[in-house]
Amino acid sequence: MKIFLDTADTDVIKEFKEMGLVDGITTNPTLIARTGRKFGEVIRDICAIVDGPVNAEVTAATADGILDEAREIRKWGEQIVIKIPMNREGLRAVWRLSEEGIPTTVTLIFSVPQAILAAKAGARYLCPFVGRLDDIASEGTSLLYDITAVLGQYPEWDCEVMAASVRHPIHVVEAARAGVDVITIPPKVIDQMLSHPLTDRGIAQFLKDAALCYS
Repeated sequence: MKIFLDTADTDVIKEFKEMGLVDGITTNPTLIARTGRKFGEVIRDICAIVDGPVNAEVTAATADGILDEAREIRKWGEQIVIKIPMNREGLRAVWRLSEEGIPTTVTLIFSVPQAILAAKAGARYLCPFVGRLDDIASEGTSLLYDITAVLGQYPEWDCEVMAASVRHPIHVVEAARAGVDVITIPPKVIDQMLSHPLTDRGIAQFLKDAALCYS
């Protein structure tokens, strides 16, 4: 299972890369806007740091507009994956880009039927949103189990399931149990995964004891 860091903050990316926790990056317009910098500058900088896939999201509303935008973005780095919303125009663009050898992520997937269509259209990554389903009283992680079960029957669909909208460590655990290929995780959730009160207590005790026997 791969971990993609869900951030556009290059300092944070460098920090987690030094722990071996960054297989790729996902971004979106909101994350880019928080940096206060231009979209192209941020994506190019991330590509200089990360060897793995870097997801950059288009904003055009039509297939032709998405294609133009995607082809330009792709010039910024060979590892760039074009992130496209799940809708009619988006899938038209996904199909065309797959024919051109440009990898895509179909984002904002909330059902198995949507995942099937995105896989059939040629998406490299399918991005079901777990947390947003939880927000409307639907069990988001169950969708991951359903999608992985369906895709497992069709190996000819060359795509990977990337769990997104991850809100807390339990989402990560359930995504791993479901057998997803990738989890895109915000830095704050990784911070939560790193911490446990018993770990903190154990370290404090070891340091206390070490002061007695190593001094």
